[in-house]
Amino acid sequence: MSEAPETNPTASRRTLLCGAAAVLAAGGTVAVTGCSSSSGGSAPKGPVDLGPASAVPEGGGKVFREQKIVVTQPTAGQYKAFSAKCTHAGCVVDQVKNDQIQCPCHGSRFAITDGAVQDGPASSPLPSYTVTVEGGNLKVTPS
Repeated sequence: MSEAPETNPTASRRTLLCGAAAVLAAGGTVAVTGCSSSSGGSAPKGPVDLGPASAVPEGGGKVFREQKIVVTQPTAGQYKAFSAKCTHAGCVVDQVKNDQIQCPCHGSRFAITDGAVQDGPASSPLPSYTVTVEGGNLKVTPS
């Protein structure tokens, strides 16, 4: 009878470690891609019609993810528009809650009144846009 070939535990361990490193590297790439500037985009060109102003709640706001714009209504009839691209890592903010525009990637929070940073790691405010209501619809233009 033939003997079983001898295995080398160091090679197996090395293979396992290299495989784990490859998996971690791939996972890291996915996480970074989700928060890279490629998830953002440039400012809209020309006026963007975002639909009915009534979609933006008083004292809150709405994220228009596809257009990468967030519109808030701090007080009745006063609309503010900002880039929805976080100034920290370029993630698109995901919600307006508790008087703050919130970024899901690293926890940055911005004021609904002027886009100012209220909680980092972002250190710059969200760029503001001009917003008007025409015929009941929101029209946003980069400032």
